[in-house]
Amino acid sequence: MELTVKLEVFDGPLDLLLHLIEKNKVDIFDIPIVLITEQYLDYVSQMDTKDMDLMSEFLVMAATLIRIKSRMLLPREEKEEEEEEDPRQELVERLLEYKMYKFASFELKDRQYDAAKVFFKEPSIPDEVKEFKEEIDYDELLSDVTLTKLQEIFDSVMQKQVDKIDPIRSKFGEIEKEEINIEDQMIFVEEYAMLHGTFYFRKLLERGSGKGYVIVTFLSVLEMMKTGKLRIVQEKLFDDMLITYQRGREESA
Repeated sequence: MELTVKLEVFDGPLDLLLHLIEKNKVDIFDIPIVLITEQYLDYVSQMDTKDMDLMSEFLVMAATLIRIKSRMLLPREEKEEEEEEDPRQELVERLLEYKMYKFASFELKDRQYDAAKVFFKEPSIPDEVKEFKEEIDYDELLSDVTLTKLQEIFDSVMQKQVDKIDPIRSKFGEIEKEEINIEDQMIFVEEYAMLHGTFYFRKLLERGSGKGYVIVTFLSVLEMMKTGKLRIVQEKLFDDMLITYQRGREESA
């Protein structure tokens, strides 16, 4: 009884090599060239095809594998400066490129298959329906419109525009520079202290406005307190500060 062996059909030698690599579950970057070459030659020896062009492609790859196998089996010369190139490198690059195009062809085939399920219907609307235009009676449409209603519509539209404005972020681009510095403010505080002798800090703040004015004034008071020109007393936490001008300190300073 004759034994019939059915061989799988491959698109080319690279397709066969990818099949053998996946079948043996080996790393494509570290191909066991001896094993793959033996299996490849075994397949080629069983091929039965009259297409000489296709057969020649498989034979060329077989010769390439045998050449790589022989280079892998030969003893390598030790080179200190330059690392020897892997004989399988060119084959690996060709396999990766072929694999990329093969997967791309699968994707295109899936899209073609999905597109075959899409059906289009030619427009079948009668010309009378397409050309129909409803007549509008503007007099009837505007019969109940009054100036009051128009004013209400206008106010509503304007209010929507106002609501779009963020009251906080809309002012981010406006930076106001306060014309005040600590040197000038120290002169003012000292003149004010010499004139009043003893006074509260909040009273001093009545001469200006804004956060910048408060901060610069407070820093001026602290600087003058450090030099001994001012004495500050605060009985309780968050109470107003009582400031006293230390006469005679400016001479000693």
